[in-house]
Amino acid sequence: MKTPTNLDGVFTFTPRRFSDARGFFCETWSRRGFSALVEDVDFVQDNHSLSIEAGTIRGLHFQAPPHAQDKLVRVVYGAILDVAVDIRVGSPSFGNWVAALISAENGEQLFVPKGFLHGFVTQTPNTEVVYKCSDYYAPDCDRVVRFDDPDIAINWGIAGEKAVLSQKDADAPLLAEITSPFRYEG
Repeated sequence: MKTPTNLDGVFTFTPRRFSDARGFFCETWSRRGFSALVEDVDFVQDNHSLSIEAGTIRGLHFQAPPHAQDKLVRVVYGAILDVAVDIRVGSPSFGNWVAALISAENGEQLFVPKGFLHGFVTQTPNTEVVYKCSDYYAPDCDRVVRFDDPDIAINWGIAGEKAVLSQKDADAPLLAEITSPFRYEG
């Protein structure tokens, strides 16, 4: 089931689970099923992160063209507040964000298309996140924006000084200090 968000192109969906006394079975992704939701996305890489501490923030990240990435995010252990921010120049929602609580328990997934920053904050210790990407990691195209940019004003649910960050994320520029390579197509 696809659930639209308030940002064009970003949505959550929950694959069907078949449960019994043993647990559950779930088809987490299928090309046929996903292509009914989004056209022209071909995932080529899976990433898996482990965040030891609750309050770990990873983001806000994106890859610039020619290696821009669509992402399909899910949690295999724990829970995150998953965030997408529109950075498509000319978009009526430029700089706006949307968030979804994604957990291993609820089985939801978040689709983040090209042209959006992506980040998350862990809600539980030892959270594991797996996400599909539509292009390979390219270090020369890797970009980051500050998680606590006051112009974006994301409510992460934790005080900024309590956030567990990488040095790259701690040193990230503000959105106003970068030039977005993405354009709104209407």
